[in-house]
Amino acid sequence: MNLQDVFELYEERLHLVELKIQDLFKNKASVIPLIGSYITSSGGKRLRPLFHLISADIAGYKGDSQIEIAAIVESIHTASLLHDDVVDMADIRRGKPTANSVWGNQVVVLVGDFLYSNALKTAVAQNNQRIMEVLSEATTRMTEGELLQLNRIGDPDMTEEDYIEIISAKTGALISAACRIGALLGAMPAAMESRLGEFGMKTGIVFQMADDILDYMAEEGDLGKKICKDLEEGKITLPLLSLLRTATGEEAAEIRKMIRDSIPGEGADRMLALLKKHRSIESSLEKARSLIDAAKAELAPFPNSRAKEALLAIADYSLSREK
Repeated sequence: MNLQDVFELYEERLHLVELKIQDLFKNKASVIPLIGSYITSSGGKRLRPLFHLISADIAGYKGDSQIEIAAIVESIHTASLLHDDVVDMADIRRGKPTANSVWGNQVVVLVGDFLYSNALKTAVAQNNQRIMEVLSEATTRMTEGELLQLNRIGDPDMTEEDYIEIISAKTGALISAACRIGALLGAMPAAMESRLGEFGMKTGIVFQMADDILDYMAEEGDLGKKICKDLEEGKITLPLLSLLRTATGEEAAEIRKMIRDSIPGEGADRMLALLKKHRSIESSLEKARSLIDAAKAELAPFPNSRAKEALLAIADYSLSREK
């Protein structure tokens, strides 16, 4: 099974999720559905809702709450994208102008706040304290991750442990929550819920690792942003951490200065040359592949099924994707 097979398998339910997402964006403040429509029409594969729907299947859940929860998860993700673009002062996402570059930071921050609060308000209607706990923990960790990253901008002393902590919070937490709630809907034992959550966390971390690796590989037309954008923004990611481990003393001093100065342009060309020399991209990919193997191992106790095959296919896709 490949990713296209997975989407075809869940096509009908994902359509229902899309309708529910539109409902969550409805408001008398017309800018909210306007920006919601702009963001949701900009692409994106709805992977977080997909994680949830598949996990609900593995848990044997057959009810309608999975559709609403999937939409809630995507709404939270959309809110985080809006806020991230403001924080990063980004002007391009998926090849299109960001919402903040069109409507301004003030409006977009408030719309993001609305999406967060409305998603959690909608989740309350599930009357399930555990679901609220999981969602609240995920949204809290996402904000913590953004703050942790901001504190380490341009800091060449950042460690790989710091990096993993940041991306676990920013990306892994919500995917993990989507999987856990699927298990909760199906009333799975705590140990199996934990395994689904760990699968989501590890796979989510790899999705972010892949994005960070692609930043030093893809052309702007492929990735929707210019190459080495993370370096220009002062973000320390896995390829740079790998490079610092293997660079010579003189090279490491040069790299650290480039990180502190957030050098774009010709500095990016130099950084790419060093990454190639030390095979830092290959080393980063190897680490990500190892984590995907660990993620897939979390699913070992689950009986074979189409849903399990679907999750394994998403895990494989997390590193093979182009963007």
